Amino acid sequence: MKKTFNKVVLAYSGGLDTSIIIPWLKETYGCEVIAVVGNVGQKSELEGLEEKALKTGASKIYIEDLTEEFVNDYIFPTIKAGAVYEGKYLLGTSFARPLIGKRLVEIAKAEGADAICHGCTGKGNDQVRFELAVKAFAPEMPIIAPWRIWNIKSREEEIEYALKREIPIKITYETNYSKDMNLWHLSHEGLDLEDPANEPNYEKILELSKTLEQAPDVPTYITLTFEKGVAVALNGKKVSGVKLIEELNKIGGENAIGITDMVENRLVGMKSRGVYETPGGSILYKAHKDLEELCLDKETSHYKEQIALKFADIVYNGQWFTPLREALSAFVDKTQETVTGEVKLKLYKGNIVNAGMTSPYSLYSEEYATFGEDAVYNQKDSAGFINLFGLPITVQAKMAAKIKSEEK
Repeated sequence: MKKTFNKVVLAYSGGLDTSIIIPWLKETYGCEVIAVVGNVGQKSELEGLEEKALKTGASKIYIEDLTEEFVNDYIFPTIKAGAVYEGKYLLGTSFARPLIGKRLVEIAKAEGADAICHGCTGKGNDQVRFELAVKAFAPEMPIIAPWRIWNIKSREEEIEYALKREIPIKITYETNYSKDMNLWHLSHEGLDLEDPANEPNYEKILELSKTLEQAPDVPTYITLTFEKGVAVALNGKKVSGVKLIEELNKIGGENAIGITDMVENRLVGMKSRGVYETPGGSILYKAHKDLEELCLDKETSHYKEQIALKFADIVYNGQWFTPLREALSAFVDKTQETVTGEVKLKLYKGNIVNAGMTSPYSLYSEEYATFGEDAVYNQKDSAGFINLFGLPITVQAKMAAKIKSEEK
């Protein structure tokens, strides 16, 4: 990488890392800094970013509304795939980064920038996600990652750096959780959470969700309508994907839905502990999975579970813009052609309970499944089926008996 740059595009959030990176870039390279904010639904965190970026040395700031694209092109395909990382994480940070990275490249090219910068640490996953997106669309573009080259060693030193330069920050040494918020989720890492032996202080850290103790003592019922694997209506009312997730976040948060405490395996090899709040996402995953039980045949359903594991790894690892992810999405889309119908759910103190579902493509047949009398299923047929299905076991048992007899 060349040691001087004229114009650098920075992935900017206004958080601690990127707040100090603007003056650091100018001090280190003497370059112009253009801040780019990817609006993926972080709402209040966007307030005052333009003024803050310009005051700390940026020559220009882009605040790009990516929420619709985020939902339709990243969130919904991942839900359809059923992708959940390590059985718990609904990939909230993971699938936002490739989208932002793509937009960074588009702006960098339009501005004639000669480098892209991000504030990800050398220990985390996001450095990979951002940089793979840049490589996908501008493989020749230099990437500056200050955490890999500057002398700052901790978030405490970052705070000190900011205070010395009178850079406004919203956190202190005592409230220095590392957070990521978007339309889909809110994550919390650091401080007391770094010791897995500590129970999270949910009353202190939760922002989207109530605690189990605070949730209502009566259940909330909702109905979701799906078309080809995508939720399109809430309680019978058509709604956009963005609005749907916003509404489900409110409803789910009120009922303490989607709070996850997990120790995950990072891409770089270490384990990390974090708390995730994903109220609306948890509801959507549950409803979608329930509807698939009704609409997918056994072989497709079971094979799709294998695809879901790989899809989750791909998203987590930042490999969104790859032929394999595109191919898996094509497979998933084919499976979703009949995943259409309505799912009713009961939400109660952190639980999401199926309360009934219907589909015009339902493969459930009461006529065949009934415990009562029927005119379509001959129970005598099962004897021949079991004989053939169990033939390998029968042959194995006879062989073992023969060997045992000969040994005597």
